Amino acid sequence: MIEVHPYAGDIKGKRDINIQNIARIEEAFADKDTIRFAFISDSQRWYDELEDFVHHANNRTDIDFVIHGGDLTDFGLTKEFLWQRDILEKLKYPYVAVIGNHDFLANGEDIYKIVFGEENFSFIAGRTKFVCMNTNALEANYSVPIPDFSFINAEMKKDTERFDQTIAIMHAKPTSEQFNNNVADIFHHTLKKFPNYLFAVCGHDHRFEEEDIFGDQVIYYVSPNIGKRKYLLFTVTQNSYSYELVAY
Repeated sequence: MIEVHPYAGDIKGKRDINIQNIARIEEAFADKDTIRFAFISDSQRWYDELEDFVHHANNRTDIDFVIHGGDLTDFGLTKEFLWQRDILEKLKYPYVAVIGNHDFLANGEDIYKIVFGEENFSFIAGRTKFVCMNTNALEANYSVPIPDFSFINAEMKKDTERFDQTIAIMHAKPTSEQFNNNVADIFHHTLKKFPNYLFAVCGHDHRFEEEDIFGDQVIYYVSPNIGKRKYLLFTVTQNSYSYELVAY
């Protein structure tokens, strides 16, 4: 009889998914005027519903890529990451995933980095920069800088000739118990220094929200968990965007 520890890091199959799919997104949509992306989140225990989302999305013809807002897992276990990855790999679209607070449990942070990549990353689709950030300060016990302002400020100066507008992606929004709300105002103020900061999209709260947190008409959208069989579909054009809350 052979026992396998649930925290074991034996990773079989595809790794470094974000960086590979970012390359696909940036190449495919470099010159596109209109970008349409689906945002899902918190699929941590809803495997059947995630399978159904993939089937639903694959039957559409109007999605460019998919972003997962984190909490792929419930307990940060290797098997959970791999089960979720194997479902998402059935998408015909490229996808990326940010890290959620549940993904930090056990040695989940290490597994996330192997399977998906760095906790903070960015990519450009058309002329829009997507700044994707780890905002789960509580899970790190405030022991490291979360959100990472060094990353954010570096992204502001990077590839400036390639983008004219910005969207922020994170798991936990400002005002969440996960967020280090000592820096919420400066976090938002810093993001507003990016060219044409359009909006932010988050997960974590497991219900749809549309909130002008800082009273300046920059909206923070929150996606329901995938168990509710709903997701957000954004259409982004130059200096404008629209969205739908889609049920499937």
